[in-house]
Amino acid sequence: MKKLIVGIASYEDLKKRSLEIAKGNYQPKRGEPKVWFTSIESFAKVLSKKNIELLNIISEHQPESITALSYLSGRKKASLSRTLKTMQRHGLIRLEKQERQRIVPHAIYTDVELKLPLHVV
Repeated sequence: MKKLIVGIASYEDLKKRSLEIAKGNYQPKRGEPKVWFTSIESFAKVLSKKNIELLNIISEHQPESITALSYLSGRKKASLSRTLKTMQRHGLIRLEKQERQRIVPHAIYTDVELKLPLHVV
């Protein structure tokens, strides 16, 4: 697995960046963040201690369903499902749909690196 680089930027800055990329005026460079958060608080919520433990369980045990992950983590399936969808939206995991409505969580990264410009703090 690999390292995910995340960044913190204001909504306005992210919008400008996206428009420049879409226009072809800017091409992201190697090593730039692939996932962005609009605040340190939102980053900390998604990668809380409890959620990092969840990522470790997914990586180490490779559960075959959300039900199995619920059992391994001791977390309720409903709240676990919401957490996993949030993690997927931020590019931290992949949820694979399989037969009979079964969803398998997959860890994509082993490390997360935060790039934090000081002018945001």
